[in-house]
Amino acid sequence: MSCFAPRQVGLTRLISLLAWAVLGLAGPNQAGLRAAAPTGDLRAYFSESIFQLQPLWAGRGGTSIVTAADGTVVAFQAMKSDKVRRSRDGGQTWDAEIAMGSGAHYGNAVVDETTGDILYVNPRAGWVFRSHDQGSTWAREAIQSLAPDGFGLVPTTISSMQPGITLQSEPHRGRLVLPARIQGPRESNDVPWRPYHYSTAVLSDDGGRSWRTSAPFPVLGTGEGAIVELSDGSLLYNSREHMSVGNRFFARSRDGGETWLDAWRSAELPDGPRSSSYGCMGGMIRLPVAGHDILLTSNLDTDSGFMPNQVGGSVTKGREKLTVWASFDGGRTWPIKRLVHDGPSGYSNLAAGRPGTPSSGRIFLLFEGSKKRRNDAIQVAVFNLAWLLDGRDLSDVVADTAP
Repeated sequence: MSCFAPRQVGLTRLISLLAWAVLGLAGPNQAGLRAAAPTGDLRAYFSESIFQLQPLWAGRGGTSIVTAADGTVVAFQAMKSDKVRRSRDGGQTWDAEIAMGSGAHYGNAVVDETTGDILYVNPRAGWVFRSHDQGSTWAREAIQSLAPDGFGLVPTTISSMQPGITLQSEPHRGRLVLPARIQGPRESNDVPWRPYHYSTAVLSDDGGRSWRTSAPFPVLGTGEGAIVELSDGSLLYNSREHMSVGNRFFARSRDGGETWLDAWRSAELPDGPRSSSYGCMGGMIRLPVAGHDILLTSNLDTDSGFMPNQVGGSVTKGREKLTVWASFDGGRTWPIKRLVHDGPSGYSNLAAGRPGTPSSGRIFLLFEGSKKRRNDAIQVAVFNLAWLLDGRDLSDVVADTAP
């Protein structure tokens, strides 16, 4: 296990704004302009191998983690909790928990790259908790509207998903996109209605004040997903499915998340324990590296799965061995994987560090898992690509890596 080098922390919002200006990007108060998320180069991820694992809370949860514009990492405890914890030194230490506010339940997080704000949003419930100071304080705002999809349905849930993204490519630059789930025409999670569930997305073009629902993910029985934007401007959706034995489902959008097409099942990535039809929520991110579509995804890598007694039924027995996979070609192949937690494990999601901040070059994996029971603890793993490759040569998996 490697140790972290000490880093200066505690940047103020003023310094964050100055950083935007130095980078030549639109700052939060420059009306009409769009800020781009800074990108770095691969060398930031290949310092000395880094791996650190530490608990943040007891119990179940760990379904949202984001990195603020100044590099502060913000972890959200659970769907039923309004608590967050922050790390201002790249995951070495974590501040005491902060309460977002009463009622901040069953939402999901997204960093608005246009303003630098962090949003914890539940469009169905009609609210967003917004932070202007990297998660230190939060204020509740009302959402103006949530438009339904073509079936007249809106997402039943937005929690238990990978956090959302801000699109960086024209003509949709600045759009907020979060994965979501519609639980059929009866809005029911009862087993007979699970074949009518489908993954979807919610979109906002006004900084989270109003939202609309995308066209459905093109596979029924799905729910709990993750979305990334690739370097060509297309979006890649990675979804859990609850009905059949098999790997993760993927689909693409070429219109900023409005529609999802070309669904396929991954040849490599499991959806929860193999031999089970129930699947498991997992994370997916694209690393902020210019000119490369390097994706990471997290899920369980085990053959200990069981089938439920009923088609579409629930079975969580055998969830273990949380693992991270890497793709260096935008999700077409996943040649690298490494075990993170060799024990009972469950839901997980990912965040990437910000170039030029204490989090630079680091990857953050928030998950539920412990030595005895998967619901005993919420832990965070901090690592880099050097650790993930485990001694392999980068040139074997990434083109154009010459210094």
